[in-house]
Amino acid sequence: MSACSPKSPAIQPVAKDIHSYGNPNDARVRHLSLDLDVVFEQHTLRGTAILTIEHPNPAIKQLVLDSRSLQIDETEVSPDGTVWREARFSLGKADRILGSPLAIDIAADTKLVRIRYSTAPTASALQWLAPEQTAGGKYPFLYTQSQAIHARSWIPLQDSPGVRITYEARIHVPAGLTAAMSAANCPASGDGSDAKPDCRFVLEQPIPPYLIALAVGDLKFQPTGPRTGVWAEPAILERAASEFSDMEKMLEAAEKLYGPYRWERYDVLVLPPSFPFGGMENPRLTFATPTVIAGDRSLVSLVAHEMAHSWSGNLVTNATWSDFWLNEGFTVYIERRMLEELYGPRRAAMEAELGYQDLREDLAKLPPGDQLLEIDLAGRDPDDGVSNVAYEKGALFLRQVEGVYGRPKLDEYLKAYFDNFAFQSITTATAMDWMRQHLLSTDAALAARIPVNEWLTKPGLPASAPAPNVAVFAAIDRDVAAWLDRREIHTAAWSTHEWLHFLRGLPAKLDAAQLRRLDSEFHFTESHNDEILQEWLLIGIRNQYEPASARLEEFLTTVGRRKYVKPLYEALDAQRAAAIYEKARPHYHPITQATIDAMLAAKNPVTKDSPTKPAVTK
Repeated sequence: MSACSPKSPAIQPVAKDIHSYGNPNDARVRHLSLDLDVVFEQHTLRGTAILTIEHPNPAIKQLVLDSRSLQIDETEVSPDGTVWREARFSLGKADRILGSPLAIDIAADTKLVRIRYSTAPTASALQWLAPEQTAGGKYPFLYTQSQAIHARSWIPLQDSPGVRITYEARIHVPAGLTAAMSAANCPASGDGSDAKPDCRFVLEQPIPPYLIALAVGDLKFQPTGPRTGVWAEPAILERAASEFSDMEKMLEAAEKLYGPYRWERYDVLVLPPSFPFGGMENPRLTFATPTVIAGDRSLVSLVAHEMAHSWSGNLVTNATWSDFWLNEGFTVYIERRMLEELYGPRRAAMEAELGYQDLREDLAKLPPGDQLLEIDLAGRDPDDGVSNVAYEKGALFLRQVEGVYGRPKLDEYLKAYFDNFAFQSITTATAMDWMRQHLLSTDAALAARIPVNEWLTKPGLPASAPAPNVAVFAAIDRDVAAWLDRREIHTAAWSTHEWLHFLRGLPAKLDAAQLRRLDSEFHFTESHNDEILQEWLLIGIRNQYEPASARLEEFLTTVGRRKYVKPLYEALDAQRAAAIYEKARPHYHPITQATIDAMLAAKNPVTKDSPTKPAVTK
C-alpha cells in the first residue's frame, strides 16, 4: 500500500473480553454454518463448521478462535465457497478456564473458513444421558449449555458475548430421535411440529455464541398458542404444556410493556432433571428444568424470566461477563412487571420479597468484590461469579429508578433503550452513559437521588435502596408465630411463595418433636414441589432430621439444578456430602460437577498428611 492509498475500513470495535482469545477487532466471524453428526456411542459431535468472516485489513494474516478440548482435523479457507485450499492452523497452550486459542492462517481474499473437527466426550457444554436418565427410559438424550464460555467446547468460534453471529445447522441424529435448536426448526412448517431427524435450522437474527443451543432426544411438540409451544419427551409433554399454557399471554404482556417480540416464536423445551439451571434463554427455544412443573403454575416465573430475556439479554446483550447484570438485573425487573400484569401486584410483590431475602443471604456470605454490579472477573471462570447480586441487586437498582422517576417514565426509557441497542452487545459504561443522557439528565434534582456509582462499584446496597415489602408476608409471619405456639393455622389457599416464607421464617433450630409435627401436618418430605422440598431439606440437614435423609439422597441423585444442590451440599458435613456426591456426580451436567467439585475440595482440603485429593473430586 502506498503512502497515499486510502486505509481499509475498520471493523466496528467490540469491547475487550478477558475471557476470549478471539481477535474480532481484526478478523470477525459473522455467520456460522454447522454440519454435525451426533454420535451417542462415543459421546461425540463430529463434522464441520464453516465461518463467514470479515477482515477488511489485508495485513491481518490470522483468524483467532476459542476452543476447548476440540480435536481439529483440518482447516481450509475459501474466497467464495467454491474453491477451497488447506490452511495452516495452530492450537495454543490450554488454559484451565479459557481453553486453547485456535489460530488459522487467512489471506486477503479469505471470506470463508472451514474446520473439520470433533468434540471431546468430556466437553463442558454437553451432557450425554443414557436412556434410564430420561423420562421415557427408551432413548438417549443430549443437550448443550453454552453460557457462559462453554460454546467453545463444541464449536470453534469467537466465544465472546460481544461477537454476534447468525447461524444455520444440519444435525444428523440416529433414527427415532429429534433435534431441536435455538433457531427456526424446519422453517417450512412454521411451528416446528413436523421436525425431521436431519432438519436444517436457521437463525437470521445475530446472537452471541452462548445462545447457540442443541438438544437431541425423543422429543414431541405441543402448541400453547399461535407463537408459543412446548417441546418435551412424550411422558411429560401434557403436564408441561398445561403448566406453561399462559406463555402466549406472557408474550403479549411483555410486548405491551416493552415493544414487539422480534424472534417470531417462543417455545420451551423441557429437559431431563440433570439440567444445571432453572432455565436458559436460548432464542426461540428456552431450555427449562422439569423442577418447575409443580402442577399449579406457581413456578412459572421462571418462564417469565427467560421470556423477558428476549429483550434484556438476547436483544441487548452484555458485552463482557463483567457486565452480566445488564442481562439479569434488567430481566428480573421485567419478569416481575410481566407477573404483575398477568397475576396481580401481590404475586409480583411476593416474588420480589423472596428475591430480596435471597440477595441478603448472598451479601452476607460474599466477599466485597463479588457484591458489585460491575464485577471484576479477571482470572476467574464467569460461572464462578454468578450470584443473586447481578439478578436482585440489578433489579433493585431499576426499582429505585422507577420509584424516583415514575413507572411511565422508566417504561418509556426502556422501550427506547431496547430499540436503540437492538441486536447489539454493550458494556455497563455504554448503558449508563445512555441512561444519563436519555433519562437522568431530564431532571437533575431527581438524578441526585440515585447514587449510580455506588450501585455499580460499591459492595452491599446503598442506604437509599428500595426497602423490602415485609407487609406482603405479614399474615404468614403471624402464622409462623401461631404454629410455634401450637395454635391452628389455615394453609389451604397458600401459594408456593407463602410456603417458602413460612419455612424461612421458622427458627433455625427446631427440636425433633417440632420437625415431626411439621412433617405430619404438611407432608414436606413427600412434597412434589421442588422449591418447597429443597427448603425443607435444608431445615432437615440443619436439625439432623433423620426421616428426611432418604429423600435428601434421592433428591441429590436425581436433580442437577445448581440452585438446589449447591446449598444442600454446603449444609452437609464433609463426609456425608462426599458419600452422596460419589453416587450423584455421574448424573450431573459438567457445569454442576465443576461447581460441586470445587466446593467439596474446599470442604475436604488436601493436607500434608493426605497426599491425594478425595475420590469425589476426581
